[in-house]
Amino acid sequence: MGGGTAFLYHDDFLKYQFGPSHPFQPIRERMTLDTVNELGVLDGERNRVVVPRAVDRDALQLVHLSWYVDQVREMSAQGGLLDSGDTPASPGLYEGALRAVGATVDAARGIVEGEYQHAFNPAGGLHHAHPGRAAGFCVFHDMAVAVRVLQREHGLSRIAIVDVDGHHGDGTQDIFYDEDVLTISLHRYGRGFFPGTGEADEIGELEGRGYNINIPLPGGVDDNLYLRAYRSIVVPALRAYQPELIIHQFGVDGHYQDPLVGLGLSTRGYAAIAGLTHDLAHELCDGRYLVVGGGGYDLDATRRAWSIVYCALVETVDGEAVERLHDRNAPLADHETAGAVMDVIEEVEDRSLPMLERLIRYA
Repeated sequence: MGGGTAFLYHDDFLKYQFGPSHPFQPIRERMTLDTVNELGVLDGERNRVVVPRAVDRDALQLVHLSWYVDQVREMSAQGGLLDSGDTPASPGLYEGALRAVGATVDAARGIVEGEYQHAFNPAGGLHHAHPGRAAGFCVFHDMAVAVRVLQREHGLSRIAIVDVDGHHGDGTQDIFYDEDVLTISLHRYGRGFFPGTGEADEIGELEGRGYNINIPLPGGVDDNLYLRAYRSIVVPALRAYQPELIIHQFGVDGHYQDPLVGLGLSTRGYAAIAGLTHDLAHELCDGRYLVVGGGGYDLDATRRAWSIVYCALVETVDGEAVERLHDRNAPLADHETAGAVMDVIEEVEDRSLPMLERLIRYA
C-alpha cells in the first residue's frame, strides 16, 4: 500500500456558496490549504494535493433520487430554496456540490486502491443531505456516495463513519439506518437544537439494529469530557466492528469560538481525536483513514483546527509551527455538565456496546 496523506482540493469548492452573509463560507477550505502549505508538510510526493474529479451522475444516484439531482441542477441555475431556508440555491452550487462529492469518492478510491493511506477533503462531510432533500447547508451526501461506490467497486462490507460535528448526522443515520454500516455520531443534543434527532435510543433497525450509535451531549462539553466519551464508546465500538476503512466526518463547529453550536472543544481536543483515530486506523484497517470536513463557522478557528488535523495524519511536521496554531486557552465544563456527560456515557455503554459486540461475534 502506498503511504502518505492526500489533500483533496479544487477551486470549484468555492462555488459551493450560499451567499456572502451565510454562515457557511467555503473560503475556509482554501484557507486551510494555504496554512498547510505554509507549514511545509505538502512535499508533492508522500503528502500532496490531489485534484479531484466531479462525481458522475451514475455514482451520485447510488444515493440520491434522479428527480432530486435534476432539481438541484435546475435551481442552481435559477435560484430558490432547497430546504426551508438554510440552504438556498445559487449559481455554481450544483457544480461545487458535484466536485465536493467527487473529492470524497476519489479520496476513498485512492485509499482503497493503495495510492495513499490517508486523505483529507475539507469540502466533504455533508452529513445532513438525504436521498431526496437538502438540509443544513448540505446538498448531496458525499460520504454515503463514497460508501456505495466502495461497496459496488471493491466489495467492502465493513465501513465505519465516525461523526464529530456539533450537529447530529441525521442524513447519515437516515441512509444507513437499516444496514450494517457502523455509524457513530457525537453531537450536541437538546430542545430546539438542529436537527432534533440523535437520541441514544436511535440504534438502527432490521439489519442495521445495533450499528447506529448516537452520543447526545449537552452544551458546554470541554475537551476532557468529549475525549472521555470518545474513548469509552467510539474506540471499543471500532475495535468490535473491525472496519476495512474509517471515514471521519470532522466538523469543527464544536469549537468554543464557533457561533452556532455552543460546545467547548479546543484545537487540542481535535488534535487528540485525530491522533487517536489515526492510530486506530493503523491498528484495525492498515491505516485506511479518510477525513472529511463538515461544520465550522468561525473561519480562523476552522482553518487552524483542520490544519492541525491534517498535520496529525502526516509523519514529518514542524511541531513548533503547529503549536502556534493552537488555541491559547480552553474552557472547562462545570460540574452539572460533567455529570450529564457521564450519564450519557453510561447509557450508551449499556445500550449499544454489548449489542454491537454480540452482533459482530455471531456474524
